[in-house]
Amino acid sequence: MARSLWKGAISFGLVHIPVELYSAVKEHELDLTMLDKRDFSPIGFRRYNKNTNKEVTWDNIIKGYEYQSGEYVVLSDEDLKQANVKATQTIDIMAFVDFSEVPLTYYETPYYLAPGRGGDKVYALLRETLRKAGKIAIATVVIRTKQHLCALVAAEEGIIMNTLRYAEEIRDTEGLKLPAKGTKAAGITDKELQMALSLVEGMSEEWAPEQYRNTYHDDVLKLVEKKIAAKQTKTITMPSKEGEPAPSSNVIDLVALLKQSLGSKGKAAAAEDTADEEEEEYIAPPKPKKAAPRGASTKRTTARPAASKSAAKPAAKRATATKSPTRRKAA
Repeated sequence: MARSLWKGAISFGLVHIPVELYSAVKEHELDLTMLDKRDFSPIGFRRYNKNTNKEVTWDNIIKGYEYQSGEYVVLSDEDLKQANVKATQTIDIMAFVDFSEVPLTYYETPYYLAPGRGGDKVYALLRETLRKAGKIAIATVVIRTKQHLCALVAAEEGIIMNTLRYAEEIRDTEGLKLPAKGTKAAGITDKELQMALSLVEGMSEEWAPEQYRNTYHDDVLKLVEKKIAAKQTKTITMPSKEGEPAPSSNVIDLVALLKQSLGSKGKAAAAEDTADEEEEEYIAPPKPKKAAPRGASTKRTTARPAASKSAAKPAAKRATATKSPTRRKAA
């Protein structure tokens, strides 16, 4: 069973909900050991007294605040708790806001909140209230020696407490070369936008997190196995001399790229777009006994079969004839 990281209570108004805090994530990183490249021996780190240069064991380590150079105020865990007992034991809700109002840049680390002894019903009441109201709770909590801003979010069965960054911790975008807001200001055409939307639609599916894997982790382990098999465990691979390729100065044909993407991910949408383009290549023939419009070619081509009644309606609007004659392909 998971070990709780913190025990306290959620508080808002006169409501008091005993809860326990659990980590909601686990790290899945490569466990790499630092080595001395001269003999490939592992490097160790030790805690030592800077005056005597002797190693210090954990049971002799305490914390202190340096109030002036070389002078410290000793602060035990009990001192830190007594500084503000309520803050260290309470998730204090200050407001309820819409989830969409908090930018993603503010979210930091998620934790699970589980009800403490006797708190099941009032815990469930808060969870269902948040869900029905479509709100999240903004609160403060002290974990170890740091006060966090946090958001309480109703999940499937429980409540997730996600620590938030403070506003002063978020950098602004000043100095970044970002495109102008809006499609017109950014130079995006309606056709490009519609094709991009078609691509998004073709790639849309239900969220299934289990289908995604840390493939880079697997690739590195394959490389490890390859180096072991080749007896290259002590070989240091140096950076390539070629370097990064120079950036291309060609203008990107966004429409062409979208068409290629649609060809593999949105075949139905691509077929529809191609049909529209082919339709535009055909023009209605000129009226009998009248000259062809200026710029139109007089070269005759093989006639297309007459379109069906429903398919001929858009073309009929463009034609000047009162009937739906057989269309000819423009030269």
